[in-house]
Amino acid sequence: MTKTYRIEVDCAACALKMENAARKTDGVAGANVNFMTQKMSVDFAEGCDHRHVMESVRRNCKRAESDCEVYLS
Repeated sequence: MTKTYRIEVDCAACALKMENAARKTDGVAGANVNFMTQKMSVDFAEGCDHRHVMESVRRNCKRAESDCEVYLS
């Protein structure tokens, strides 16, 4: 399953940090962050709870780039 989330990030380099952090999160099969549209698309691994995984993605993105935001709703 793939879902798209609205994000807030200040630069393309920071967006890449977020993308890399999201990809390293358990339960994520793939992720793409688009700085221009301020959106993150996440491909979830089979059988995982996407809400729980996105909480982890949000935490990991904040660790990689403290000035970013991932909106889960």
